[in-house]
Formats: sequence, structure tokens, C-alpha cells
Amino acid sequence: MKKLSKIVSASVLAAASGQASAADLTIEIQNLTQGIYFTPLLVAAHVPDASLFGVGEAASAEIEAMAEGGALDGLITIGTSINANAVANPAGGLLAPSASTTAMLTNDDTNTVLSIVGMILPSNDGFVGLDNWTIPTEAGTYTIYLNAYDAGTEANDELRTSMPVPPPLDPVLGAGGSGVTTTETNATVHIHRGNIGDADAAAGTSDMVNSVHRWLNPVAKVTVTVN
Repeated sequence: MKKLSKIVSASVLAAASGQASAADLTIEIQNLTQGIYFTPLLVAAHVPDASLFGVGEAASAEIEAMAEGGALDGLITIGTSINANAVANPAGGLLAPSASTTAMLTNDDTNTVLSIVGMILPSNDGFVGLDNWTIPTEAGTYTIYLNAYDAGTEANDELRTSMPVPPPLDPVLGAGGSGVTTTETNATVHIHRGNIGDADAAAGTSDMVNSVHRWLNPVAKVTVTVN
């Protein structure tokens, strides 16, 4: 069973990147799904010639670690290397269905785009993502809806042994599934097809419950307030 990796706290990341505590951006992220959780999120303002992920491109090792196990360490290291202004784990853990969390960032003339990533659970290598959204220079409130992506790094077998199973998911997931698939044809980052699931908690092809763990895009709402 895969475990959630260690997450660097928001305060530690802010200190590492040398950013001030004052904030010009207030970023609220809401989980729009019925039964999907988000692992600790990374919210980063950074330079436009850098990118955390690219749709249609092979996932980096850092994105793979995040999408398969919730690990942010590698992405945090990248953010620090490019002087990103970032907050890790603003929710202080999993972001539950319908719940919201808020991150506050200092804006500047260099870090002009916003990116957000976090694994979605239950999934094999799914993640919620925002890639290089241009931060408006005019004060106001802006709304963005985010899709779920498949990192393309692991087969979507939908078995509990292939993914982290934190306490909120453990009693809900089934067991004994044979596996939805063992291969994937698309090895790049792409729109996630969603969990298929089934109604058999003790067998079937999937350990996911089709009345709970399926989703349609978008999976998250982001409200950005520029002060």
C-alpha cells in the first residue's frame, strides 16, 4: 500500500523561499466532488517560463511522486530553486469533499503566473491541477475551475493496494477487486477519465464504489482575490 509522503509545512516553505508574510493574493480552493479527497496542495506563484506540469507531456519525476503518493517535496525543491512564492498544505491535511482552504501569497513583478497541484484520492495517479494561470494585475476577484488530470505514470487498476488509503477512505473502499486494467495507452499528462468503480465491495474489478468515487470535471473551484 502506498503511503502519503512527508509534507513540508506552509511556514517552513515560506521561510525557505525568503518570502515576506504579507499577502497581495488570497487564493481559496474548494473541493467540488462528492467523494474525492485532495492530498496536501501546493499553491505557487512563479515565473512564466517555468511549469509544474504540461498537458500532453510526460510527467516529471516530481509530478509522478505527487500524483501517485501525494509527495510535494520534489516540487517544493523546484519552487525554491526558481524563487517561487509558494504555500504547501494550506488545509493542514486532506481537503475533504465540499471543503475549502485558503492560501495567501505575496505578489511581485517576477512571479506572474499561478499553479496548483495535489493528488486526488482515491486514484492511482490522478491529480487536480492549475498550470501557469496568468495572475491579473488589476485588483478584483477572479474564479477558475480546475480539472482532474491523469499523470500517465501508472495503470488505473483502482485497487486499494495501489494507492494511499488514509483513514477517511479506508472504511469506504472495497477490497478484493481484480483490477480494472493493467496497462494504459496514454503515457502523458491528460484529462483523467474518472474512476469507473463497481457495486461489489468484496470482489468485482474495482475497489472503488461507483456511487461515491466517480467524478466529472471540474473537480475544484479556485477564487483568487487580487488586492
